[in-house]
Amino acid sequence: MSVSEKKDKNAAQRRKRIHAVKIGIATLVAAGFAVLFLLPIILTITNSFMSSSEISANYGSVFATNDRGGKVYISERVTLKFIPDIVSFSQYITVLFKSPDYLLKFWNSVILVGPIVVFQLFVAALASYGFTRYRGRLREIIFFSYIILMLMPYQVTLVPNYLVAGWLKTINTYWAIWLPGIFSPFAVFLLTKYMRRIPTSVIEAAQIDGAGEWQIFKRVCMPLCKGAICSAAILVFIDYWNMVEQPLILLADEEKHPLSVFLSKINAGEIGLAFAVATVYMVPSLFVFLYGEEYLVDGITYQGGIKG
Repeated sequence: MSVSEKKDKNAAQRRKRIHAVKIGIATLVAAGFAVLFLLPIILTITNSFMSSSEISANYGSVFATNDRGGKVYISERVTLKFIPDIVSFSQYITVLFKSPDYLLKFWNSVILVGPIVVFQLFVAALASYGFTRYRGRLREIIFFSYIILMLMPYQVTLVPNYLVAGWLKTINTYWAIWLPGIFSPFAVFLLTKYMRRIPTSVIEAAQIDGAGEWQIFKRVCMPLCKGAICSAAILVFIDYWNMVEQPLILLADEEKHPLSVFLSKINAGEIGLAFAVATVYMVPSLFVFLYGEEYLVDGITYQGGIKG
């Protein structure tokens, strides 16, 4: 082996080592951020197994109030405790069996979010197919309006939604939450941009085989958009599962409020219950994400066409 070849080999090995070190450092940094992001979830789950007395001893000063109900200055250092001294299931027994209010609010969340996810995807699939198959100035203007609405935070459209709900006489009914959610522009935008990536040759081949519009929609576009539909379902579910402003404004009856609103109203004497309720409340979101993680990544990264 010549001297130049040895130098090239050493240089290549040095580059590999440097690359491996960079990957190792990036992995450690990513792992550190992952741990930081997971700490609140871990803290919530572990503290839900503490007894009320232990939670009060650890975090009582954080939630302490003065005679007028206001917060007091925390003069001592609060130490986060991840491992309970004694594992207790009393909080979960109260949440699941002794107090029906928590489960009632949980099912209120399911009743509010379930129809929104299902029918928003149904409306979005039909609208996206129309925006994809039929182009025109009017349709592009409508689609641009969808984008503008999507860019607006919900707080901006809350007053118009309230006025429309009052005109439709749906205030204090589930329809006041369902209707704006079902016709939300997010899923339409996501599915339209995804569906427009499907090659035109695929649709033309289906037309040559004699497929009509409904068959093209059902047998060509929907199977190819499975990843995008699952991605939209996950994102819509998480968004509306955590909603607070809409029920507070549009539902005057507290019996109809979801658990997300109820969690914000738990007082200082129910800190342990808050941890247990929050853990129960996280379970559906975690299951949905873990089950659809593969579809979520596929729906975001897939560029359209037929995969082999």
